[in-house]
Order: sequence, then C-alpha cells, then structure tokens
Amino acid sequence: MPRLRLKYYALLREQAGCSEEQVETAASDAASLYGELAARHGFSLPREQLKVAVNTEFADWSRVLADGDEVVFIPPVAGG
Repeated sequence: MPRLRLKYYALLREQAGCSEEQVETAASDAASLYGELAARHGFSLPREQLKVAVNTEFADWSRVLADGDEVVFIPPVAGG
C-alpha cells in the first residue's frame, strides 16, 4: 500500500482536524482516496467541487497514486 502525504486547506482542514497527515491507503487513484478520506473525516464537500494536485501539479481524479506522492485537495476559494 502506498504511503502518501496529504495536505488540507480551508473547510477540509477544519473537518480533518489537521492541515496535513501521512496515510497508508489501498486507494489506487485520487478519486478513491478522497472517498476513503471523506468517510474517515466526514468531509462535506462533494468531489466535484474540488481540485486535486499531486506532487505540486493539478491532476485528474483518475491519477494513479504512488508511494511518496504528496496529494492536496483544493476546495473552492471565495474572496473579496
């Protein structure tokens, strides 16, 4: 199982209770990983409202994950 470094921002950080964590996962892609984390942390944002980045580059949700990857889930940002 790959070991991943995860970073959370805004609402996801609040719901996870941390800004980053390392996890071992059976998820094969970013979409499966988000589903696993949503169940664990109670994330309320649907995947369709987020962007995902892997190793500092925006990625598709079907991106296959590898050991050591850094994954960031980016929620919508509002500002003024």
